[in-house]
Amino acid sequence: MPRQGVSYGQGRPRSGREQALDRSSGAPSLRLLWMGLALALALSDSQVLWAPAGAHPLPAQGHPAKFIRLALQLREGFSWWNLTCSACKGLFTAIDIRLQNEASVAHVGSIAIKICTLLKIAPPAVCQSAVQLFQDDMVDVWTRSVLRPSEACGLLLGSSCGHWDIFSSWNVSLPAVPKPSPQPPEPPAPGSPVSRVLFLTDLHWDQSYLEGTDPNCENPLCCRQDSGPPPASRPGAGYWGEYSKCDLPLRTLESLLSGLGPAGPFDMVYWTGDIPAHNIWQQSRQDQLRALTTVTDLVKKFLGPVPVYPAVGNHETTPVNGFPPPFIEGNQSSHWLYEAMAKAWEPWLPAEALRTLRIGGFYALSPRPGLRLISLNMNFCSRENFWLLINSTDPAGQLQWLVGELQAAEDRGDKVHIIGHIPPGHCLKSWSWNYYRIVERYENTLAGQFFGHTHVDEFEIFYDEETLSRPLSVAFLAPSATTYISLNPGYRVYQIDGNYSGSSHLVLDHETYILNLTQANEPGATPHWQLLYRARETYGLPNVLPAAWHDLVYRMRSDTQLFQTFWFLYHKGHPPSEPCGTPCRLATLCAQLSARSDSPALCHHLMPDANLPPGQSLWPRPPLC
Repeated sequence: MPRQGVSYGQGRPRSGREQALDRSSGAPSLRLLWMGLALALALSDSQVLWAPAGAHPLPAQGHPAKFIRLALQLREGFSWWNLTCSACKGLFTAIDIRLQNEASVAHVGSIAIKICTLLKIAPPAVCQSAVQLFQDDMVDVWTRSVLRPSEACGLLLGSSCGHWDIFSSWNVSLPAVPKPSPQPPEPPAPGSPVSRVLFLTDLHWDQSYLEGTDPNCENPLCCRQDSGPPPASRPGAGYWGEYSKCDLPLRTLESLLSGLGPAGPFDMVYWTGDIPAHNIWQQSRQDQLRALTTVTDLVKKFLGPVPVYPAVGNHETTPVNGFPPPFIEGNQSSHWLYEAMAKAWEPWLPAEALRTLRIGGFYALSPRPGLRLISLNMNFCSRENFWLLINSTDPAGQLQWLVGELQAAEDRGDKVHIIGHIPPGHCLKSWSWNYYRIVERYENTLAGQFFGHTHVDEFEIFYDEETLSRPLSVAFLAPSATTYISLNPGYRVYQIDGNYSGSSHLVLDHETYILNLTQANEPGATPHWQLLYRARETYGLPNVLPAAWHDLVYRMRSDTQLFQTFWFLYHKGHPPSEPCGTPCRLATLCAQLSARSDSPALCHHLMPDANLPPGQSLWPRPPLC
């Protein structure tokens, strides 16, 4: 739905799906980084990696010829996605042998840097910084995990190359208490109190953002002090942010928080993480803690007495995504981060919430009578959390704890809101499917689910597992504050059934606000945060219950104009210039229909007539931030 003054994104040649893929690359792809370290372990004595580009190297001593051929192929631009299954298994067999010989981590890292550079995974300086930052943890995880070659290659290349035994299926235990008969939610009586909940996610403050620098530099994150000036033919980074692979200066976050007045007042705030920027190859713990305390202080300054309930994002730690389960102790544990969070967030959280936050980064509390809020650490479901290679079975016992919290709420007659960073549909398969079972079991108790992470404006629907036809819950995925990649800054406000006896605490509507960067960066302009849309008004929804979102997806399947409105809002008013054709549209709609990971059959069950061109699939979801 175009609105006056909202840019259509001229000069953006890539599709939305390509942008979604790009959003995973705030630094070198973690899978590619794994490959670089793996190759370093396998080939760390080989002279092939030091050979000049035009030379024909001699066979290295002590390594099979196939590894030399592999290195030559890689040097010629052989991409990770084209690595054959047999070469992969041979490679990881050599890694196991290398680890048995106790290869030096520093030596392995130096070779990985050369491989990263040869493969052009990233610029040389980024390769060096990234490998040095990740190498200790990744090698330690590798040695602890004892991955077999078939498991490693199944993980990295797909199930056709091997079984992911390390991510084998597991189940949480549900109580023997029979599930109550489903009670379809109903909108509250007219005139009932309504609460407004501010939702912030993916702020991504770049401590090195610099106006006028190159927004299209060679590094994975630009608009920074090390980005250099742009070519004379192109403008530099804007004062308030930029439509490119850039994060936000602190002044834009200050503008957001100081300009909330027209959207308020707020009864409480849900804040689902990702505070630091995407310069993940050069972050230190000191950097992460500075981001945490600086932005937390900013939120306290502008929101004053309004209670704020945070959740942990995947960018809060360093190396990024590295959240070891609590049984990992010492310097590699997450204690340094959880302790800092507990200290920073102590004014908002009660003692019991702070206790579990310090243990595993999750907590539960009662913000008002009849409502229980559960903040999950979704990094324990993350496909990118390399620590889960050691053991991915309900890390930290979080899902079993969630079941206990939901059962207690059901027994009391309370309703529950769940907040978290990574949406359940983007989690590891067993984690996602267990969460899906839990949502179905407690559908009468669960009144709302709120996530971020994807940076765009979307949702995920849950269905009954018996028929996969009855929508029973919806997870709202709110858009990011950051511009990364090529988006307007934004935030969300939820209208919730209010604080009164018998409240359903259901979401009644939501509003999205943006800062139009095209306007804000004009000479002499001041930033103006404006309402982009209201969900019920824009989509013609009778309410925002699960069935209404299910019906919207099916209306968008046949109504291309309605889908284009959704596509425009999905990108916060700055969509790609390339149109979203039929395959793109069906894949996007499919993603809204399923909150269950790696389940193509579910989407085809729900959209059996979603015929695509040969070779085009509705699955899998693209990797994200």
